[in-house]
Amino acid sequence: MKQLQQILTGIDGKGYKGYKQLQGKRFKFADFELFFHYIQGDPFAAPSQLAVRVPLGKAVFPQESFQPPVRQVALSDYLTRAFHRNISRFTRGNRGSGKSGSFQIDHPGQEVLERTSMTVNEDYVEARFFAGMPAAGRRVLGREAAEMLINELPKLVKNSLFFSALPEDELFNHVYTVEDQEHMRSQLAEKGLVAFVADEAILPRRSGVDQRPLPSGKAVPFQAPLGLEVEMERPHAGKVRGMGIPEGVTLIVGGGYHGKSTLLRALEQSVYNHIPGDGREGVVADPGAYKIRAEDGRRVEKVNISPFISNLPFGHDTDRFSSDEASGSTSQAANIIEALEAGAKVLLMDEDTSATNFMIRDMRMQLLVAKDREPITPFIDRVKQLYREKGVSTILVIGGAGDYFDVAGTVIMMHVYSPAVVTGEAREISRQYPSGRKMETEDTFGEIRDRVPRPGSFNPYKGRKVKVKAQGVDNLQFGRDDIDLHQVEQILDPSQNRAVGEIICYALSKKLIDGKKTLAEITEEVNNLVDERGLEAISPKPNQPRGDYARPRALEIAAAINRLRTLSIDIRD
Repeated sequence: MKQLQQILTGIDGKGYKGYKQLQGKRFKFADFELFFHYIQGDPFAAPSQLAVRVPLGKAVFPQESFQPPVRQVALSDYLTRAFHRNISRFTRGNRGSGKSGSFQIDHPGQEVLERTSMTVNEDYVEARFFAGMPAAGRRVLGREAAEMLINELPKLVKNSLFFSALPEDELFNHVYTVEDQEHMRSQLAEKGLVAFVADEAILPRRSGVDQRPLPSGKAVPFQAPLGLEVEMERPHAGKVRGMGIPEGVTLIVGGGYHGKSTLLRALEQSVYNHIPGDGREGVVADPGAYKIRAEDGRRVEKVNISPFISNLPFGHDTDRFSSDEASGSTSQAANIIEALEAGAKVLLMDEDTSATNFMIRDMRMQLLVAKDREPITPFIDRVKQLYREKGVSTILVIGGAGDYFDVAGTVIMMHVYSPAVVTGEAREISRQYPSGRKMETEDTFGEIRDRVPRPGSFNPYKGRKVKVKAQGVDNLQFGRDDIDLHQVEQILDPSQNRAVGEIICYALSKKLIDGKKTLAEITEEVNNLVDERGLEAISPKPNQPRGDYARPRALEIAAAINRLRTLSIDIRD
């Protein structure tokens, strides 16, 4: 600590690159070690990457707070939030030019994700964070840096990374709430369910840009409808009653603005766990649930969309369909096939964001346009096959296409954000008022082809440097190309997007993308690696571990690769 003070005092007033002598060094404080993994070259550049490591013998977190692994993820999330909260309490914030003088740490939202910002194990607690090294113009403010690192940082660490400084009840509530969600999710398959929504859950959010729950009194608490009540076991909070959505084909119907899409959105986000107080702590979905939508203009590369689209004019191949600007129907067909290839077990779809001609052809249209003139086999004629042959369930929000009553196993009606089971009524309507439409397929769904990415179609370089950068959750710069992810709706955190980019680079550098492995095999290998070694294993510089990755699913990694406009695919026969 004294040596650090001498260095900072010695470079006071010198050029900003004087800070570079700290890079790669570590300094021992009374209760922790401080690591300088990377030092920015300019006060206006991305901030420096630092870490503090507290021996567990001093931090004194009991083993039951971070074992088994689900508790480790939960405790790391809790400590990241505590560190972020305490930055404003124990540090001054900006001082000097650019981003000088401020601490930052990867800030979680409502979801609890595996992150690299915090590590807790049997040896130590380590926080990885960012710091803008103080400057006046491009001159070092060494004394300000000393104040920041030697006086303020120890207070921040002491109040964020020591068990004795944190409210024990709140900490364990956070850990146990996450573990309860994981335990409920593990019960879905054995109960024949794909999702569960607990009574009293609060599903509506404050806005599209504020994912906190609506305040008390402005939201209708969820209540399980008669006919779908299920009890779930929770190891800490005890049994909970709620609505179980069964495997198969489920429709969510109801009037506009009555909560159909709100329920679907809660399900798609509940492939992840949520923090206490979010309102969705009792909502869990199958981890293989994936949101499907039409995506006009996306590139598609050699996807077998023939279960849905065939016999295109001019002999266009749909067994290995490619397009630089896919239509709504072809993009939605490709999205489904790619999701199945990547391991999706539940498809989540909203009529509002689907291509109408992909979803259904009613009787009148069938009479006007004969089947031999229509290349599209609508989803309504494949949805039950998907379940029977592939074991893939579907949850559909339907507001106008009542023909779907004929294929639904369960129908849930939302009215003023309250659900009711109307399966019987829907079947009676189908009986009394037959749609008259003819099923447009009698064959099987078919096999999902093995698609093998060609390594030469990936280029993360822009000039001589690797340039892979997440821009929020909607875009990923990959070399000279941009991967458009704004309609991949289950990337919820910029740090997930950042990790997707690094995972693709890792797969290239380690030759997982080798022209032999399928896309599914590549994502499986990456997942196994992260399970064994943690998310930091994907870092391009092991000696400079990053603190701003959050774990994505294989489904989102595959989705990003499939949207790379330079992607070239071989089909494994």
